[in-house]
Order: sequence, then C-alpha cells, then structure tokens
Amino acid sequence: MGPHPAVAAIRLAVRRVLHDVLTEHSTPALPTAGTTEEAAAGSGRAPLVLVACSGGADSMALASALAFEARKLAVRAGAVTVDHGLQPGSDLRAAEVAARLTAMNLDPVEAIAVTVGREGGPEAAARDARYAALDEAAERLGAVAVLLGHTRDDQAETVLLGLARGSGIRSLSGMAAVSGTADRYRRPFLQLDRQTARKACMVQSLPVWDDPMNADPAYTRSRLRHEGLPALEKSLGKGVVEALARTAQLCRDDADALDAWAADADPSVRDEAGLLECAKLYALPPAVRRRVLRRAAIAEGAPAGSLFARHVEELDRLITGWRGQGAINLPGRVVARRQGGRLVIRQG
Repeated sequence: MGPHPAVAAIRLAVRRVLHDVLTEHSTPALPTAGTTEEAAAGSGRAPLVLVACSGGADSMALASALAFEARKLAVRAGAVTVDHGLQPGSDLRAAEVAARLTAMNLDPVEAIAVTVGREGGPEAAARDARYAALDEAAERLGAVAVLLGHTRDDQAETVLLGLARGSGIRSLSGMAAVSGTADRYRRPFLQLDRQTARKACMVQSLPVWDDPMNADPAYTRSRLRHEGLPALEKSLGKGVVEALARTAQLCRDDADALDAWAADADPSVRDEAGLLECAKLYALPPAVRRRVLRRAAIAEGAPAGSLFARHVEELDRLITGWRGQGAINLPGRVVARRQGGRLVIRQG
C-alpha cells in the first residue's frame, strides 16, 4: 500500500525540484545500484540542498519530503531554522525545531538567530532578516538550493497584497517557483494547498508549531488569511485561491515577456553617447517604455526595492507630458532631467 495521498503529493513536488537541481548542476539524478547517500556525499559530487524550516506545517512537511527523497538521489539534505527573536522563548523553539530536523536525518542542521530591524514594517523587516540569514548559510555551507515551504494559499495572499499596492502585473505575479542569486530559492509547494501540507504532517505524526503571528490581526497578511480570503470565498465561491494562483502565473509570463522586450529595446532608444532619446522612448508601448526607464534608474544607482510605481510615472511624464518640468529626485540620490531631447539620469 502506497503512502497517503497528501504525503505522495509533497514527495512528488520535492522530487521534481530535486531532479531540476541535479540536472542544472550536472549530477546524475539516480545513483548507481548499491550507491548509498553517504558514498555519494563522500565522492564530493553530491550537492547540498537545504530546507528553510520554521517548524510550521508547511515547512515541516517540506523537510520530511526532502529527507525522504534525498535518500533515493545523489543529494545531501540539510536544514536551517531562523530564530527572529520576536517572541519570548523563541530560542528554545528554534532549538526544538532543529532537534526535530536532526531526527529526520537531515545534516547539517543549523538554528540561526537574527536581529530584526524596523525598515519597511515588521513583516518586511523579519523577511529581510530571514533571507539574509538563509543567504549567508547557503554561501557558507555551499548549498546549491534552499527549499521554501510557500503554498498555493501563500501565493493567493501575495497576489491580493500586490493588487492592493496597485503597482502593476509584476506585483500580481506573486512568488516565483525559482528565485534568488543563482536560482538559489525553490518553492516546490506553489501548486499545493496549505491543507495538503498540514494533512501530510498529521498522517506522518510530525509535530508542528503554529506561529501566533500568523493569527495576529495586527499583521496585514494575517488579516488577509483569516478575514479577507474567507470573505472572498463566501462572496465568489470556492476556487478563489486556485484562480489567484493561476492569475499569478499568467501575470508572471506576461511580465517576463515585457521585461525581455524592454531589455531588447533599451539599446535602440539610446544615442551614440548612451543617453536615452525621448522621441524614441515616446514611440514605445507604455508598458515597455516604463520598464526601460526603471532599468535605467536602477542602473544609475536607484535601489530597486525603493523605486516605486510613482517614481517611474514621474519619469514617464518627462517623456509623455513634457512641460518644461525640472529635475526629478529618485531614491538613492539619483536625479533625472530632460535636456535637449535626451533623458539624463545620474547620481546627484
């Protein structure tokens, strides 16, 4: 008799990602007969894949699937749990999660304490601190990939948050299945719902920790999860989560195509000195033109995370609504001005 359907689903999702990682790193996906995981690791050819685990149902399910699948492939499997230090006893919880991960035969396993700043609000600051810790651990341990437990439900929430920001289809694209430096981050569960992950933990008798922050109405995502999405499902019927996740993929495909178009168009709208020519920019479709402008501002030092839609709109008005406006100040002390039919973007 095979595994429970929920367990089979999470294992299949992880297996597909591991095959992708192994293919990209030119390692045979299946070891030869009789080859053990330890022998493969000892050969120096087996890449290390880490799972980021908070102890919640999603990431515990992911850790269990990685531990199971890695035994069958030429993969070393480890884990990292991050202690954000935001709640009393968080260090003890992190140590407990690390012990559970070690019991799954994951190795190495690390519990990393971070200091959460205040920039961008508590949720963004915690996320920034967490990813910085995961990046550092991956670099130090030589991991080729870090698996994240985001589910289809998380994707739906991300799409709605992007819609509320009103910053274009890239915000509606949600989370990518593959992202980060050198495609480090992988999200195997984006096509699985949260309930599947929780069910997989239950049938495997895996203890899970429910972060009280996830139910705290002080946090935007928590309110959306417990109030917003249920209200949408009540009004529109079941299937809202699946539809939002599908929207994310469609928007990502469109955004990727427009980004590629903008990259190709960029050289054609510059003069011999490399300055952007306003007349040529004006002739581009608005969605492509704004991407060219955003690329140019970032290239001159404007931080991508601080360059918002309103900044790009101000730049765009120098092209489409020229009335003799003065210079525009952008994040990162970057200044943009129109001079002699050219758009000049420089550090101020």
